[in-house]
Amino acid sequence: MPLSPQVAQEIRSIVDDAVLDPNHVPGTTVVVVDRSGTEHIAHSAGKRGISSNEPMTMETVYWMASCTKMIVGVACMQLVERDLLKLDDSDHLEKLCPELADVKVLSVEGKLVEKKRGITLRMLLTHTSGFGYAFLNERLRNWSLPAGIDEFSGSIQDMKQPLVFQPGESWEYGIGIDWAGIALERASNTKLNDYIQVNVCQPLNLRSVNMVPTLEMKKGLAYMHSRERGGNVVARKHPLHLPLVVKSELENHACFKSGGAGIFAKPREYTRILAVFLNDGTCPLTKARILKKETVDEMFTDQIPDVPGSAESGVQDAKTKLGNMLPELSGVLGGSPRGWGLTFMISGGKTGRSNGTAW
Repeated sequence: MPLSPQVAQEIRSIVDDAVLDPNHVPGTTVVVVDRSGTEHIAHSAGKRGISSNEPMTMETVYWMASCTKMIVGVACMQLVERDLLKLDDSDHLEKLCPELADVKVLSVEGKLVEKKRGITLRMLLTHTSGFGYAFLNERLRNWSLPAGIDEFSGSIQDMKQPLVFQPGESWEYGIGIDWAGIALERASNTKLNDYIQVNVCQPLNLRSVNMVPTLEMKKGLAYMHSRERGGNVVARKHPLHLPLVVKSELENHACFKSGGAGIFAKPREYTRILAVFLNDGTCPLTKARILKKETVDEMFTDQIPDVPGSAESGVQDAKTKLGNMLPELSGVLGGSPRGWGLTFMISGGKTGRSNGTAW
């Protein structure tokens, strides 16, 4: 059902108003599509950066950060359909990734203890494997010192960190989907970015979705910012810096491609992937099927109804330069029904969002 001109204009006005004060949002882009691939709104406002005079446009390239996780989830589920990856077979996963067989659990006392069970792909995709992020978890951050952990370094070595709880016993946002990407590479014998280009981007005719931005993409890159404690927004370097500066194929090969945060893209192209979900796994524009309908249904099913902490625990800020605290996700959701699908939160109900909304 198309938006009325009045509603579309109201949404554009909200976006325009949001960038009037650069200390609120320097610039942003909003794209709304339906299952037919029709764009109801495609609107940019503000500047590419707080210190830039260049306008934000529909051609601006964003670091998609954790929106990467959904794309890697699509790629992993393609391999599940082909029986090259298995959702619930820990032996199979740990044979592909022996590092997961040997990983220890960092206890609340700061000691490394043995894990009680194997890790599965389903756990990796739902943040129940035990992995965290050092920039969100103080215990993990402190354990890593003095060398430290930087999940955005471009090195796979920073993925080799202990768990922060026993697999399957709780929930914490973390590097599980980075490990899912590693498993995909080993199961398919293909580098993660190469796999995504061939099996997701090409079928959907996406030319500006990449883990190593092209020169043309880098020319239109949105600036990165952080919000200081006092509320001021300041420009900063991109946390995922290495993929933006690699110059040779050798450097590209050595750069770890983050399954949890590695994609750069134009929002308009990213929404084509969203339209695939709305259209039961088939791109409405190219007619290419990249997932079976039953796979899409599974991805949008709550995977962890009995796992504690999936919304109440919120997001902490162990490294304040990389994030601000969000005390509880359930507060954002207004106490509505919630769950976790295969790579994204599912909400609805009292928030005003439709039940089953993914974000």
